[in-house]
Amino acid sequence: MLSAGSGLHDGRTWRRGLAGLAIGVAAGGACAWMGTPIPWMLGSLLALAALRVAGASVGAPPGARYAGQWIIGTSLGLYFTPAVMHEVGGWWPVFVAGAAFSLALGYGAAVALARLAGVDRTTAVFASVPGGAAEMAVLGDRFGARADRVAAAHSLRILLVVAIVPTAYALLGVHGVDEYVPGMAAFVPAGFALLMAATLGGGLAAQWVGVPNAFVLGALAVAIPLTAAQMDLSAVPRVVSNAGQCLLGCALGARFDRDFVHGAPRFVAAVAATVVGSIAVAAAFGWALARVAGLSIPTIVLGTAPGGIAEMAVTAKVLQLGVPMVTTFHVTRVVAVLLLTAPVFAGVRAWRRSRAERGRQ
Repeated sequence: MLSAGSGLHDGRTWRRGLAGLAIGVAAGGACAWMGTPIPWMLGSLLALAALRVAGASVGAPPGARYAGQWIIGTSLGLYFTPAVMHEVGGWWPVFVAGAAFSLALGYGAAVALARLAGVDRTTAVFASVPGGAAEMAVLGDRFGARADRVAAAHSLRILLVVAIVPTAYALLGVHGVDEYVPGMAAFVPAGFALLMAATLGGGLAAQWVGVPNAFVLGALAVAIPLTAAQMDLSAVPRVVSNAGQCLLGCALGARFDRDFVHGAPRFVAAVAATVVGSIAVAAAFGWALARVAGLSIPTIVLGTAPGGIAEMAVTAKVLQLGVPMVTTFHVTRVVAVLLLTAPVFAGVRAWRRSRAERGRQ
């Protein structure tokens, strides 16, 4: 049973969350009216982040991030038709190259961050390798990193990537290069309900076993096999997809607060500088990789961008780029980062210690 204090706290949390959601919807609608890229996510994210940094008492509804990821994961999974699965499967060396590059980019950015921000290298590494904020904070904490700084750095990374990359694409007029469409175009109410229930089950199961980004990966793990097997239940209506983007934008924006900027301005500035540099380096690598592989440059650049799965795949969807390719790039990156960051870091640290001991002898 909830105590009176916890009930009051829950009520306050919901009031702040609903206020934040209303602001996010208004900001998303304004951005859609103005024709900005990924308006529902970008508008809600920037509006809530700005208000939170200004000290406003707003937030995201409890579970907004999970709900947004669940909706987005479901809609993305509908692009993986049998023909797309066959095509994507043939490009696995490109995805592996992208994942290896992400790890290398993270370590390179960490060197710059440690020097610019004056933080220890452990914190710099886990703040720079492009994984999820929560996952990298937990991993970093095991090795003695500042978990709060790690989480803050990844929140800022996602905000900057979401703000910069889609805007750059819009300014360059990049749109509709790849002709990928969902396997199901018609909305079927009963089929939609069944589809969403199935993908929700996938998200809950993934969360139960501790999978990172559980609701987007869990939803994908259900929706992709259904689509590949041509079990087309229903399309996801645009209004539902927009709602998912808005919920995720609110959740991302609510991560920020007044102390984020005022508490460590040098660290924030250094993270911003390294993220912008990482975006530029990743774009150059994506361009080169696309030229070598003979693939669409805008799609591969989006696939190698240091953003999150949901955010970059939504960008691909809104701009009608290669949604399956971009999604697979970022899923591969997340798996590689989570599996390899800790052992690679431990190996590098052991090597550095061994070299230092030999130097003292």
